[in-house]
Amino acid sequence: MSRPATFVPPPGARAYRLGTARGEFAVIDAPVATGVEAKGTALLLPGFTGSKEDFISLHEPLAAAGYRTVAVDGRGQYETPGPRDDEAPYAQGELARDVLAQVDTLTDTQQERVHLVGHSFGGQVARAAVLLDSTRFRSLTLIASGPAEISASQQLRVKLLRDALAVMNMAQVWDAIQALEPPEDAADQQDLDAGLDDLEVLRQRWLGNSPAQLIAAGRQLCTEPDRVAELAAVRIPLHVLSGEEDGTWPVPLLDDMAVRLTAHRTVVRGAEHSPNTDRPLDTAEALATFWHQTDQTE
Repeated sequence: MSRPATFVPPPGARAYRLGTARGEFAVIDAPVATGVEAKGTALLLPGFTGSKEDFISLHEPLAAAGYRTVAVDGRGQYETPGPRDDEAPYAQGELARDVLAQVDTLTDTQQERVHLVGHSFGGQVARAAVLLDSTRFRSLTLIASGPAEISASQQLRVKLLRDALAVMNMAQVWDAIQALEPPEDAADQQDLDAGLDDLEVLRQRWLGNSPAQLIAAGRQLCTEPDRVAELAAVRIPLHVLSGEEDGTWPVPLLDDMAVRLTAHRTVVRGAEHSPNTDRPLDTAEALATFWHQTDQTE
């Protein structure tokens, strides 16, 4: 189901540190394909234990559709630095303000808006950013990101991870995960099913994360309140996208959230919690179609 892991930017894209008023963030920035009319810019936020590379297979098809895509490591995530012992900088409001600062840097004027995409935990951060200032966004797509806290089974996994981080270093926790889980389940630990399968690449990504960021993010995943009514009141186009199976937020719950939001709904066949890696071409097509519809109605 998953494509082989690769952390190499596709042709035409570049990896660099995006300087903002709130610090530098590691990004992969893919411009619109040569000869294609530019239609807009999208900012892509990865999930828990994931990284900007979780979107790597989306860049080329979206560039061909006319969209510049910028995938970002959040504060303390993989190649973006952050405090390793202090959880306060990873409060949801702080992460949301980071997103607004990234938009400020990526756009030429305060009037220019971007399409925002958040996967799983990144969807919670994206929602918080939109609720903080919706005027900077043309649309919001939530990929496999539900209305409130994660499922009970995934809360247990997150609690085990947080408990381990309290008594072991990052390398020891990684080794413990490999010892306790079959290889396919160990790979699934990356964003609760990131769809990447090169364990050495994933190990290096894991070691790049800040322990404080992981602990803070895990706590937020387990305690996030239902803010669907708040988001429904925001006047921007909304899109709920998921695979046809999801153990983190059950698909019927995502269906119901889409109804409550009056959101466009996409179910990517053959995908689970990470349609962006499980079925990247189908996911890119769904994103481009939604963005095009959004642009046509403005």
